[in-house]
Order: sequence, then structure tokens, then C-alpha cells
Amino acid sequence: MYFDDLPVGYKFDTGAHQLSADAIKAFAQEWDPQPFHLDEEAAKTSPYGALIASGFHTLLAAFRLTVEADTWAESSMGGPGIKELLWLKPVYVDDTIRVSAEVMSARASQSKPDRGIVDIRNDVFNQSGELVAQYQATHILRRRPPA
Repeated sequence: MYFDDLPVGYKFDTGAHQLSADAIKAFAQEWDPQPFHLDEEAAKTSPYGALIASGFHTLLAAFRLTVEADTWAESSMGGPGIKELLWLKPVYVDDTIRVSAEVMSARASQSKPDRGIVDIRNDVFNQSGELVAQYQATHILRRRPPA
């Protein structure tokens, strides 16, 4: 899909992804080496009571799900940022996340007519339907080529 196919209010859902203990620990070892992401025993005494995924791991897994939904990936020209990032609930070992997304704004570029800019709110849910994270990403997308 192109910029022109994603009006304000357009919604899409992604597939799902389960976060295993091994994946949580591997991500944390490289990027967020806090005890409640790395060690089951240490995590038991944390405020979470068990091993949890890094919020950054959750964010990146959710982002990958949106790319794999193949809604805007074909026309993507990158993006200038993410805003309003919230981690609302921990993601535990073997939780399965999915994303429900909605286009919040869409505007054609004034200086580069081959592209537009969309803001997409991404609601990340676990397998119980609980909202665990939310973020709004800005994407630069190609416009549909002339016929």
C-alpha cells in the first residue's frame, strides 16, 4: 500500500509473536542487561515477580509485526521518529503480543510530491487482550505512481 491508500482512520491488525525466555534473555544480554530481564531468580524478587521482556524488546517485536503486516512496508521511505511511547504492563515469558494500528494523521509532502507522511498509533496487546504498550510512529511513504 502507498501513502494514498492510508487515510486518517484506516485500521489494520498484525499477526502475533510469542516472546520466549531465551529470546528475552538474549535481547537483554545485548541491549538491556537488568536483572529482571536476565535472571529468573533475581526477577522473582523484583516488582514484577518473574522474568519480563525489556520494553525495548516489546517495542521492536511490535514494530516488526507492523512491518510484516505488509500494510505500508512496500512504500516505506523510513521515518523521523516515534512519539508518545508508553509501556503500560510487563510482558512476561511466553506472552504473545499483537498490534492493532490506526492512521491518526496523513499529509502529503509540500516539498517532495512523491511522498507523504503518516502518523500511526500502535496499540500492543498480550494474549489476554490487555494493552501492554502504545506508541505513535511517523512514517514517510511513497505516493502511488501515476498510471
